[in-house]
Amino acid sequence: MSESKALLELIQESLDDFCQDRKVEFTAISPDLVPVVTYTQDLLAGGKRFRALFAYWSWVGALATSDEPQTETQRRESAAAMVGITAALEMFHAAALVHDDLLDQSDTRRGKPSVHKKFEALHEQSGWAGSHERFGVAGSVLVGDLMLGWSSEIFGNALLHSPTSEIEAACRNEFSKMRVEVMAGQYLDVLEENAAPTRPIEELVGRANRVMLYKTAKYSIEAPLLIGAAFAGATPALLRGLSAFGIPLGMAFQLKDDILGVFGDPAVTGKPAGDDLREGKRTVLVGLTREALTTSVGNIFDEMLSSRSLDAEQIGFLQRTIVDSGALAKSERMMEELADESLSALELLDIDARAKEQLRGLALKVIQREA
Repeated sequence: MSESKALLELIQESLDDFCQDRKVEFTAISPDLVPVVTYTQDLLAGGKRFRALFAYWSWVGALATSDEPQTETQRRESAAAMVGITAALEMFHAAALVHDDLLDQSDTRRGKPSVHKKFEALHEQSGWAGSHERFGVAGSVLVGDLMLGWSSEIFGNALLHSPTSEIEAACRNEFSKMRVEVMAGQYLDVLEENAAPTRPIEELVGRANRVMLYKTAKYSIEAPLLIGAAFAGATPALLRGLSAFGIPLGMAFQLKDDILGVFGDPAVTGKPAGDDLREGKRTVLVGLTREALTTSVGNIFDEMLSSRSLDAEQIGFLQRTIVDSGALAKSERMMEELADESLSALELLDIDARAKEQLRGLALKVIQREA
C-alpha cells in the first residue's frame, strides 16, 4: 500500500471514530440529534483529500531541512499527530462545503443531496410544522458551525504532540489565518453575486481574482502546505517558497473549478450542468466573457446570469456565448500559465526529493481533474 493511501485510510478511520464518539454523546442528550452526526459523517466519507495530502507531503518534505531535527520516537509521534492535523483540515473543508452549498443554494454535493436538502427532506418526511426550507437552512447552518468547532478540537488535540511550543504556535497561527481568509473570501464571493450589474466591466476580472485568491487558492493549497511545513519546523524561507508554489496552483485549481462548473459532465462532477451559471457566479470565466461582449449582448448575458432560474436552453446559450467570446480559451491559457509558474516554484524548493515528487503528482491531479 502506498504511503498516501495508508494516510487516507488513517484519516477516514480517525474521522469515523470521532463521529461515532459524537453520536454516542448526542444520543445521550436526545436521539433527535442523530441526523446531525449522520449527515456530517456521510459528507466526510467522500472527497479527493487534496488538502490532507498537500499538508502531509509538505511536512515530509520540510523535515529534511528543518532546524528542529527529530529522533525516531519524535518522528513516529509527529506522524501520528499529522493524521489528526490532516483530519482537522478535512473536517474544516467539509464545514465550508456545508455553508457554501447553502449560500449557493446548491441541491447536490458529489451526486447526493447537500446537507440543507437532507434536512429539508427530513422535515418533509416527518410531517413537522413550519417550512421545510427554513428547517433545512437552520439545520445546515448549525451542522456547519458544529463542524468548524470540531475541526478546531481535532486540530488542538493533535498539536498536543507538537515537538516544541514554537512549532505549536506556528501551526495554530497558520490554521487561524486560514479560517479568517476563507470566510473573507466567502463573503466577497456572496457580494459579487449580489452586486449591481452597473459596475465597470474592467473591474470584473480583478474582483473575481480576489475572490479566487482568498476563497480557494490560499485555503485549498497554500494553507495546508504551510500548516504541514510549520509542523516540521520549516524555515521562513521554505514557507515563502511553498507559498510561491501553492498560490498559483490554487488559482489554477479554481480556474479549473470554474470551467467544470459551467462545462463539466454532471455524471462526473456530481452537479447539474451549468450549475455555476444557474447560481449567478461571477467568476474569472464570466468576467473574461463580459469584457469581450458588446453592450447589447452583455446586457442580455447579465440579465440571464442574474435570473437564478435558467432552463436548459438558456444554459446552452450562455455556454455558447462564453466559448464564442474566447473566454474559455483564455481561462485555459491562464490556468496553464499558473500551473507552469507553480511547478517551476516547486522545483526550486529545497525539500526531500520523494516529497517533491509527490507534491508534483498532486499538482498535476489538481490541474487535470474532471470533477
